[in-house]
Amino acid sequence: MSPCSGAGDNAVQMVTMPTPEEFIALQLALAEALKKNESLSGELRVTRTERDLLKEQLSKFKRQLFAASNEASEQQKDLFFNEAESLGAQAEPAVEETDDDKIDVPGHKRAKRGRKPLDPALPREVMRHELPESERVCPHDGATLREIGVESSEQLDIVPQQVRVIRHERLKYACPCCDGTLCLAPRPAQVIPKGLFTENALAWIATSKYLDGLPLYRQAALLGRFGGTDISRNTVAGSIVRVGQTVQPVVNLLRDELLDAPLVFGDETELQVLKESGRSAQAKSYIWAQMTDGSGKDGTGPPIRLFTYAPSRSTKTALELYAGIRQDAVLMTDGYDVYDTVAETHGLVHLGCWTHCRRYFLEALQALPKDKRGPEQLAARFIALIGRLYHVEAQAKRDGIDIAELGLRRQKESVPVLAEVEALLLANVHAVLPKSLLGQALHYLASQWPKLKRYVEDWRYSIDNNVQENAIRPFCVGRRNWLFADTVAGANASANLYSLLQTCQVNGIDGYHYLRALFVALPKARKADDYAQLLPWRMELAAA
Repeated sequence: MSPCSGAGDNAVQMVTMPTPEEFIALQLALAEALKKNESLSGELRVTRTERDLLKEQLSKFKRQLFAASNEASEQQKDLFFNEAESLGAQAEPAVEETDDDKIDVPGHKRAKRGRKPLDPALPREVMRHELPESERVCPHDGATLREIGVESSEQLDIVPQQVRVIRHERLKYACPCCDGTLCLAPRPAQVIPKGLFTENALAWIATSKYLDGLPLYRQAALLGRFGGTDISRNTVAGSIVRVGQTVQPVVNLLRDELLDAPLVFGDETELQVLKESGRSAQAKSYIWAQMTDGSGKDGTGPPIRLFTYAPSRSTKTALELYAGIRQDAVLMTDGYDVYDTVAETHGLVHLGCWTHCRRYFLEALQALPKDKRGPEQLAARFIALIGRLYHVEAQAKRDGIDIAELGLRRQKESVPVLAEVEALLLANVHAVLPKSLLGQALHYLASQWPKLKRYVEDWRYSIDNNVQENAIRPFCVGRRNWLFADTVAGANASANLYSLLQTCQVNGIDGYHYLRALFVALPKARKADDYAQLLPWRMELAAA
């Protein structure tokens, strides 16, 4: 072997081909690696999807907690402790209004901007301000000044609550000739026999809690402040529970009137009850709301608002609440499925709520970054179409047209928009992730579509359930003050009294005066006709 050939052998490394067995093993390893990579890619896509869904949910919850609602009107906003400071910074303090606060303009007298005149029905006390005798002398010629007129202005005065005691003295009578006859003058029947509070006091307590949102413990403190007597909150609460149970016959009559109406609205909201047999204090209970804007068979009777406590929002509870509703009635609700069973059971015309539908798309749009919320987004397109439906309703209201003309406008203007909504829905309902906010909005619209489009079939039908939500909203606002009911009896009593007060309010009846008259008349009622005369619109109420 030559030296050259030896050096070349050391410098050049020989490449050996893999054996067939090694080649097959390498192919299997590569296939396994590709399969594992594909699996990891799939897991990554799922993880990213879950991340996006969680981020969307987090954004939704943060908006619910911290963001202002763009659906709330000024009347719906909560009042906080800094109300006086925040509002006072935007306006000048109210000043006395005088007869000179008018300026003459051609053709009429225009009032200056400022506060409105005080209610002329309020009692007035006149305070005359006169110059002392020593100042009624003319500085020019010494003549005595004479009165030539009066400049008047008015201020609102508040007299604190007057708490007094009614002492009942029942006279005793006896025969002067014998010891066989002894009589005692009867005491008038009371809504709570031997109760601590008069009918006036009970009406004030109930109105303060259920209309003004004033919890009973604060009322007990007020009674102690003005009356100088320490009254237990339990005593106040027990009285309200008793009187709330006593008004049950009147509430039952209101329910009969409501279920006989041609159009009924339904909704429900949560209420926590601390002491309920077989349930924990943290368990959710519910207040079911039912209302109509026109009671009676022809729908022209007084509007009614009813609230009922129930430990659940089950189908069984719903069927019990709507038992006796007329067969051809119209039921307007949100998308809660138990109402479908109610409608099917009683043969009702079931309407869906476009406000609830729009809310889903609004949440989906707000979940996007601000720079991506343009009109080209699918959620924004649905919101715009729903806005066109509401524009037809709003314009009809502004024009003051009758409901028959409204039906014609709906057929001409709303039906084509509904066709656009349906086409957009069918094109996208299966192209969006079902669990995303947009997917939930699309599937809600798809599931509710037969009920949502039905409102154009009859001019008497409503486009949404807003009137019911407006009726239940004061309860939700008041609930933030008193938070929960202690017992089932208290929840039932609250629902009854709240029903009476809200029915009074929607009928333009003073709730305090009605409850005061009702509590006086209730002990005298014996027959169904007697109770029928105690409905809010049938009682004559004293002004004082």
